[in-house]
Amino acid sequence: MKSSGKDGARRQRLSHLREAILHRKVLASLPAGWTGSEFNGRWTHRHWLHASLFATLGALVAAIVPGFSNAMQAPTHTPRTSLALALPQLSLSQLRGYSGDSWQIVTIDSGQTLSDVFDELHIPQSEMQRVLTHPGVKTRLSKLSPGTELAFDLPVTGKLRAIRFDRDDITRVELDLTKEKITESVVKRDTDVRTAVLSGEVGKSLFKSARKAGLTRGNIAAMTDEIFKYDVDFNSDLDSDDRFSVVVEQTWQDGELVNTGPVLAAAVTVDGKLHSGFRYNRDGKPEYFTATGQPLKRAFIRMPIPYARLTSRFGSRRHPVLGSMRMHKGVDYAAGTGTPVMAAGDSRVQFAGWKGGYGRAVILDHGRGHTTLYGHMSRFGKIKQGQRIAQGTVIGYVGSTGMSTGPHLHYEFRINGVHRNPLSITMPPPEPLGGKQLANFRTETSRALAKIRTVESLIYAEPRQLAAVTRPQPAAKKG
Repeated sequence: MKSSGKDGARRQRLSHLREAILHRKVLASLPAGWTGSEFNGRWTHRHWLHASLFATLGALVAAIVPGFSNAMQAPTHTPRTSLALALPQLSLSQLRGYSGDSWQIVTIDSGQTLSDVFDELHIPQSEMQRVLTHPGVKTRLSKLSPGTELAFDLPVTGKLRAIRFDRDDITRVELDLTKEKITESVVKRDTDVRTAVLSGEVGKSLFKSARKAGLTRGNIAAMTDEIFKYDVDFNSDLDSDDRFSVVVEQTWQDGELVNTGPVLAAAVTVDGKLHSGFRYNRDGKPEYFTATGQPLKRAFIRMPIPYARLTSRFGSRRHPVLGSMRMHKGVDYAAGTGTPVMAAGDSRVQFAGWKGGYGRAVILDHGRGHTTLYGHMSRFGKIKQGQRIAQGTVIGYVGSTGMSTGPHLHYEFRINGVHRNPLSITMPPPEPLGGKQLANFRTETSRALAKIRTVESLIYAEPRQLAAVTRPQPAAKKG
């Protein structure tokens, strides 16, 4: 009895559990047409039919969709065809080891050495040492500058037969290494020297325009710091439509420009006014002159320090350190410490050292009783007492030594020991060319004159003004 009672209780619990499961809420949506009242807790034949249908559709979708995915991702196999191409045949000269087709030219890069070149060409270092033992080779090839070209005769066999290099601008050397003793042959390079006129407009930058026209940095410096420095302020006077024409000699070798010489003649047009200058060697020293033989270089530079600001003039003033009224016997130019100070003119160094309140100072003797003093410098240039120096030589650098409240240059000008105002004194005129020198000058500059006239006529169509400026005038009479 107890056993049957337990079985009945178990069946009753299972019945309740089944009823709870069948009546549990289903989150999925029911098929269309179904309502809650239609489900009575038992699955009918129609319920089982719908369930089978949904299960079949789900299985079909699961099977079909991955197939589409794989089909979309599968790579397409494009038919390919291979075609054998014959390589070009080596020439007979290369196959037989003849020279001519076996030269390899190497251009030296920055930091590259001769040893690096031999390694890149797979030439034994023993061959390099053999080459360097030949007279004159080690000096030329031990330090190679970027852009240097070396040529190596390397046949198919790979054994170096010859090496070729330029000894200088006009000489090319070839070393034959095929025999036990190296043999040298020297060939003069074909050199063509042409007189050219390089011309252009200032545009946004004189430097960039001049470089584009073909002028070197040295050519530009000659124009701005030597030829026209007294007549043109290149920082403020130039407009974009102002122009320049420069005559130089260019050296060409093997169709390449290898060198541009110094400025032989130059013309600069500023605000419609033409300034011209011509190079001539007077007493063995090159100078620049006007077309009439007047030197463009002045005896003295008004301002011996570039890009400086005038802070104190010549005359009576209250001393900034002592506080008392004293005569200021020169002028002061404010500039940063280390700014170079130039000699105002050709001179001899009379004094270079410490001079009381002037601090580190230099006194230059320009002859004919003219002297200049430069004070408060931080250090001296490469000068020494008694040395003769040219105008523009750096004699020292701006500082604040001695009685000074800040970095600046104190500059004095004296005539026979008497202080004069450097800003207002009439400088002695330079000596013009005359006599035989003037005749030689006109002969030497005639070609440059003709070329500048041609360029000005063709490009700028203003030959009349140029002819008036450059027309030779009688030499000034002396005395």
